[in-house]
Amino acid sequence: MATQTFDVLIIGSGLAGLSAALRLAPTHRVAVITKRALNDGASAWAQGGIAAVLSDDDSFANHVNDTLTAGAGLCDEPATQFVVERAPDAIRWLRELGVDFSSQEGQLHLTREGGHSHRRIVHAADATGAAVQKVMVEQVRNTPNVQLLEHHMLVDLITTHKLGKDLDKPNRCVGAYALDTSADAVSVFTADAVVLATGGAGKVYLYTTNPDTATGDGIAAAWRAGARVANMEFIQFHPTCLYHPHAKSFLISEAVRGEGGQLRLPDSVGGHRFMMDHDPRGELAPRDVVARAIDFEMKRHGVDCVYLDISHQSPAFLEEHFPTIKARCLALGIDITQQAIPVVPAAHYTCGGVVADLHGRTDIGGLYAIGETSYSGLHGANRLASNSLLECMVYASAVATDIQSNASQPDLNLPEWDDSRVVDADEAVVISHNWHELRQFMWDYVGIVRTNKRLERAAHRIALLEAEIDEFYANFHVTQDLLELRNLVQTAGLIVQCAQQRRESRGLHFSRDYPEMLAAATPTILTPPAKT
Repeated sequence: MATQTFDVLIIGSGLAGLSAALRLAPTHRVAVITKRALNDGASAWAQGGIAAVLSDDDSFANHVNDTLTAGAGLCDEPATQFVVERAPDAIRWLRELGVDFSSQEGQLHLTREGGHSHRRIVHAADATGAAVQKVMVEQVRNTPNVQLLEHHMLVDLITTHKLGKDLDKPNRCVGAYALDTSADAVSVFTADAVVLATGGAGKVYLYTTNPDTATGDGIAAAWRAGARVANMEFIQFHPTCLYHPHAKSFLISEAVRGEGGQLRLPDSVGGHRFMMDHDPRGELAPRDVVARAIDFEMKRHGVDCVYLDISHQSPAFLEEHFPTIKARCLALGIDITQQAIPVVPAAHYTCGGVVADLHGRTDIGGLYAIGETSYSGLHGANRLASNSLLECMVYASAVATDIQSNASQPDLNLPEWDDSRVVDADEAVVISHNWHELRQFMWDYVGIVRTNKRLERAAHRIALLEAEIDEFYANFHVTQDLLELRNLVQTAGLIVQCAQQRRESRGLHFSRDYPEMLAAATPTILTPPAKT
């Protein structure tokens, strides 16, 4: 296939990627590649909202302090200040684009979520992500300078060092290989700048609130290219994901607990309301506390799920506050006005990622990382609710500004993808088996509660899987399933490495071997091994 050349290549079509595309379109030729359809990422699934200081009784200092407190001492303060101060402008920008946020008496309706000291959550009912993403997609589709390439999956980043060029100079990203899944062929893209906005890695776990696209693609690709990653041990587990055989990754918002929802054991083991046994704040305790409590009760009683009961609220109240949740549950035969909702904890958000500075720049020249793919320092050891969509927009703007201020790079002739020495193989059954094995042992060994022994077992299994996948990748025609499994296994390895290096319990990382929190808070930063 012919090489395609752009000024900027954006990989990922969530809020981070599309925001960057819109910011860059007036000055640059932009390509957005996404491995499925534009709306298939995690942004459209976000129920809660976007945090921003917009009321007179609130302040940037309050928002910063709430973020630092949630992050358990590991947030980068300059990054936190940077994001919080730009939040009001981000909200204004979205409203100018046409996002219709919930209002009350002519003013934006601000709600409050766990960890926030003030009402500062801008939302569109209980489906904020979907409302924002709908507008973003419409805007991007109508922007002439942006080319959208759906069903294109990142295979690998192309860097000068990988090409054997300018080895005496800092490594630079000059493009990427991407699998066109419709044509079953690998294309070459060249660009002055490449922006990774591929989301997180929730699919590395058996239970997740993430869409199927969340396979750690950008994190793994950046690591292979030579970029550092950080804080991968901090995986936020949302306490309440709908547990139903016909439901996949459907989140029951923490706002349900905020409005009085009670967590109970199944009737088969007594139906006890258990959260007060674990924390005096009950159901309003932080996410990590609630998730560990549910995990403990499920294992102690040998049950598959627990139940979240909001049926004491009126049907009108539930329809007004939780229309999406109410409708989804009803479609599955669960009437939340009369029945409790079966829930399990699930991997929800990847707080670590590719190390990026205040401009979104990684260690590799011309390569940027934004959104859940990145480690900006904002989230620390635990993400404060509704800071994630905010981070996407603030860093998308920062990246666009940085790219627009830099001169273009000289063109390089990049090699076509070499498929001549590989063969088609019937590896689907092996990939499916390995995928399930990975997600199961990551859930069992590297989940909500960890031990040294469990981490050692996971590391051993990952090493075996990596060797098998390397053989497949080297010898067989690449497929989306193979690429996703490769990325998941490598990302799982990074999670385990970070978890083994953190000899304490902090935020989202809880170790039975190191239950105390150390006095000094330091990020876990991994550097790729030098290429020989």
